[in-house]
Amino acid sequence: MAERKFFVGGNWKMNGNKKSIDELVGLLNAGPIDSKDTEVVVAPPSLYLEYVRSKLNSNIGVAAQNCYKVEKGAFTGEISPAMIKDIGLTWVILGHSERRHVFGESSQLVGEKCAHALDAGLNILPCIGEKLDEREAGKTEEVCFEQMKAIAANVKDWSRVVIAYEPVWAIGTGKVATPQQAQEAHHSVRNWLKDNVSADVAQKTRILYGGSVTGDNCRELATQPDVDGFLVGGASLKAEFIKIVNARK
Repeated sequence: MAERKFFVGGNWKMNGNKKSIDELVGLLNAGPIDSKDTEVVVAPPSLYLEYVRSKLNSNIGVAAQNCYKVEKGAFTGEISPAMIKDIGLTWVILGHSERRHVFGESSQLVGEKCAHALDAGLNILPCIGEKLDEREAGKTEEVCFEQMKAIAANVKDWSRVVIAYEPVWAIGTGKVATPQQAQEAHHSVRNWLKDNVSADVAQKTRILYGGSVTGDNCRELATQPDVDGFLVGGASLKAEFIKIVNARK
């Protein structure tokens, strides 16, 4: 049984300028990052994608934070998978909770974006997760499975998919799912994949945890059997990101 390679993504969100990015890239290039054991991908704002790619060591991937569901056209403010590929990138994050809840993206739209990004040759990092009121109402699985259904309906090649489970109530709030809560949710999603896609896909697909991951809590989270890495927000802009990348060392 092949072990799933640990994966750490850094989502810079709408942060940074050339000065701060130069500092961050210097930090990442200095490492230590062992790309044999851990896959690392960072997602700068779209304006800086090519700038970051040109300065970052080749063993660290660069992702766009979002893209649209068609190749080109009259879609002001959007970027397409073709454009992301054109500047030499291979990853895109889709359906982040901020896209869903701040910008009103539906699960259907996220699914359509997944389909087009994969067809265009990108690897995708789709995000799922429940809000606080949904967790308190016992709807975590219902919400996550509905989001997974829309993603899975649009995926043919699961080898290019990494799922991120991000409980919305834990993003940027300082509240973190306990390792047990994270494991429970990840185990449920893996079982959903087994029941609705295949046992092989369930075994091989990496499921990341996102939601106030820090240098202090990453090690315990990384010990959970179904947590295959992290999608890191705020801490990906700091030196502690290197500690998170090495959470299993």
